[in-house]
Amino acid sequence: MMTISGKSVFGGVAIGKLMFYKRNEKVIKRTHVDDVDAEWQRFVAAKDKAVSQLKELHDKALEDVGEANAMIFEIHQMMLEDLDYLESIENIIRSQQLNAEYAVATTADNFAKMFSAMDDAYMQGRAADVKDVSERVLDILCGVSDGMQEMTEPCIIAADDLAPSETVQLDKSKVLGFATMYGSSNSHTAILARTMNIPAVIGMGEELKQEYDGKLSIIDGFTGTLYIDPDNETMTKMQDKRSKDLEQKALLEQLRGKENVTKSGQKINVYANIGNVSDLGAVIKNDAGGIGLFRSEFLYLENTDFPTEEQQFAVYKQVAETMAGKKVIIRTLDIGADKQVDYFGLDKEENPALGYRAIRICLTRPEIFKTQLRALYRAAMFGNISIMFPMIISMKEIHKIKEIIAEVKDELTREGIPFRDDVELGVMIETPASVMISRELAKEVDFFSVGTNDLTQYTLAIDRQNSKLDEFYDPHHPAILAMIKMAAENAHAEGAWIGICGELGADLELTEEFLKMGLDELSVSPAMVLPLRKRIRECE
Repeated sequence: MMTISGKSVFGGVAIGKLMFYKRNEKVIKRTHVDDVDAEWQRFVAAKDKAVSQLKELHDKALEDVGEANAMIFEIHQMMLEDLDYLESIENIIRSQQLNAEYAVATTADNFAKMFSAMDDAYMQGRAADVKDVSERVLDILCGVSDGMQEMTEPCIIAADDLAPSETVQLDKSKVLGFATMYGSSNSHTAILARTMNIPAVIGMGEELKQEYDGKLSIIDGFTGTLYIDPDNETMTKMQDKRSKDLEQKALLEQLRGKENVTKSGQKINVYANIGNVSDLGAVIKNDAGGIGLFRSEFLYLENTDFPTEEQQFAVYKQVAETMAGKKVIIRTLDIGADKQVDYFGLDKEENPALGYRAIRICLTRPEIFKTQLRALYRAAMFGNISIMFPMIISMKEIHKIKEIIAEVKDELTREGIPFRDDVELGVMIETPASVMISRELAKEVDFFSVGTNDLTQYTLAIDRQNSKLDEFYDPHHPAILAMIKMAAENAHAEGAWIGICGELGADLELTEEFLKMGLDELSVSPAMVLPLRKRIRECE
């Protein structure tokens, strides 16, 4: 048995034969041409045919994976009409009197290298796109048809990498999963795979070899592992794991589209917590009503420098579009305490949980805060985004936040950049101070979201990272429940709504208690959406 580790893109277990994605080979030769006008027209005809193919792919993807995820094929069409791209190809054909195939291949390599060298992760991702569209044009110029061999039985697709156009053309009824040598978890391909609910593992490197073609394999999408020729013990273990996953899917089918309503008719919203764009597939798969907590700090934790406004805007826009009008609550960066980022240059603190973190960084380093707010207000044009601020302890902080927001709106207006003016604002209730002033806070914001992890830590004066204190750490402590109840009453008294986004929201023992408190929303990990919905529907 061979075990190869990679990076999980989408969970699930797939068992079947491995089939390597086979593309028709093209040999691109450098050939002199006498009639450069005719050669340019040959390229234009191939380019127009490629655009037509991409329109058909867009329509197919629209049906399979929705508008937001089909947009990649619109982007590819625009790439083929990009003036810089076209001018480069035409220049090579005319000035060097060379064939269109060579001009396209050379331009594709040059542009891909240019994109890959950029600091912006979003622009780096465009390197794969320019190669994908160029390969399409080259196929047409070379008279090569689509390279996928016919799939006669369900199998696991293996490849060096899969372009979005290749992924969407797969016969999904016969794809059990896919494994690639390279690729990014934020690539369009990965997003499409998650939306299609195909278990997938990427980044396996050179260990994923062509010689494994046709061998019985298992993908464990939960751990990012591929097993080649699994032994009996592994097979039994994975079959059990798959059965449990299928049981979860069966539960999903029973509850999909059902309301989160008790037997007595009380309704509550059930949203999902996510920490990365890669979690969107799980949100959709588990039928969450929205995103109750998007932890924006992943953008900072995964970067080697402060993420740019454009980089943040692209991510927030993608999340908003993918959720297609459902509520998306994005928490502003919560760096500090247990989430340290070197380039922030934060000093070492004796007690970081009580230190310089979250909104305290934002208000004392407004240039970082403004960049994020600009991206958020711009992205709100593309969906139902709300903004939530962590670690609030005073009215003074709320007033300062609103001043900075007003400055951001003025800047965007002066620059002529579109943004949504009426974005819903909320605060995290995660300190005893915020609970005690919650009536005043509710007059200034639209909603509360209770961060029960920190609220428990600060109320009980217990470091939740300290395992020696586990026997003293009681999230069901009467003081915690009393604080949540107080915040709920004060929110409703001033016309604000309230939810929970901390771990306690998924505690099924407390679901009925939260319903009695009149909470409007519970946001949990995607995998807990359906069990929570089931529990709500069982409550009197």
